[in-house]
Amino acid sequence: MPNDTQVLPRPSLETKRKRWLVILIAASAVIAIAYGAYWAIALRYWQSTDDAYVSGNVVQITPQISGTVIAIGADDTQFVKAGELLVRLDQADAKVALDEAEAQLAKTVREVRSLFATSAQLQASVAMRQSDLDRASADLARRERLASSGAISGEEMQHARDAFDSAKAGLLEAQQQLTANRVRVDRTTVEDHPDVQNASARVRDAYLTYARTALPAPVAGFVAKRAVQLGQRVSPGMPLMAIVPLDQVWVDANFKEPQLAAMRVGQPVTLTADLYGSKIKYRGKVAGFGAGTGSAFALLPAQNATGNWIKVVQRVPVRIALDERELAAHPLQIGLSMQVEVDTHDRSGDRLPQVARSVPAYATDVFGSVDALADERVRTIIVANDGGATHVAKYPAPQDAAALSHLAGFTPARDGPAVPRPTL
Repeated sequence: MPNDTQVLPRPSLETKRKRWLVILIAASAVIAIAYGAYWAIALRYWQSTDDAYVSGNVVQITPQISGTVIAIGADDTQFVKAGELLVRLDQADAKVALDEAEAQLAKTVREVRSLFATSAQLQASVAMRQSDLDRASADLARRERLASSGAISGEEMQHARDAFDSAKAGLLEAQQQLTANRVRVDRTTVEDHPDVQNASARVRDAYLTYARTALPAPVAGFVAKRAVQLGQRVSPGMPLMAIVPLDQVWVDANFKEPQLAAMRVGQPVTLTADLYGSKIKYRGKVAGFGAGTGSAFALLPAQNATGNWIKVVQRVPVRIALDERELAAHPLQIGLSMQVEVDTHDRSGDRLPQVARSVPAYATDVFGSVDALADERVRTIIVANDGGATHVAKYPAPQDAAALSHLAGFTPARDGPAVPRPTL
């Protein structure tokens, strides 16, 4: 009996082990089948990567003229609106050049007016010479009739011929002078005369130079990378600072080559930022694909033709547009890490569509008013010196500085109005 009681539990333990092994295998099979079905139905349509970062426009602020910095309107991390003054250069030299150009334009307008007046004077001179010639011709004809009867002397007849020749030469001279003067004003007015146009171009050039002593913000955004200092002598093209419009950011997600085959422009994307965690989700869409891999556009491209080549799976940047409302609620900064998942269910359309834009992707009208103001100033000077308009002040009076300071983003300084450019 004791031996029987020791042998009976062994089959029971082996049976339990087999049972659990079968359960484990069956559970693993069910899980594998379920995962396979889930992958076939849904998971295979999602492509994800954590190699994704926020990108955006970095608008460089550079001067168009040389000058000395006398004011800085914004500093790093500050938000500025489009049109606000960022940097102001010394205006003394530009103002002198503008005064000279305006004076030369006024002088040229008056000189051209004198050309038109001279034409009228020469026209009257031609009429007078024509009258003298008619009178000399009549006198000569009368004396020729009397000469046949011997009523006048030969000397008087010669004087009549000389008077006729002199009147004829005088008329020819007046006609040539009128023709020469008409060549300078023919088919023109005072405003479109070449001399006035040349002087007007010089005024526009000087006006634009004066206006460019103020550097406004082309877009609204945050100031970054400020390098300019007071008193610094700057030259055209020198980076002074940058403006980053954080309402125009996007995400560059770097997907591996096998992940790109099913991706199309317009597919929905779900994103999360490491900054906010998985609770905050962004909804975006695929906006486009890079024209090459990251290594192809690297500063030092890989030399794959060398003998020590090792195959490496390449990545291609995919641009993802974000929803503006979600971006406003949870702003992002350039360079932040993102988690990206692309839904590739909809695979219609070309993988690399050739779509051209009909309007500019980015534009600013901050600088557009300068040309209009320059043209208006030129017209004002022409009219003022053409005998039909009153003179308009070139620069705003001190009492007008407060009303005009919004154009530069500055309030009037103690030593005078802080006006960055002439205002009509």
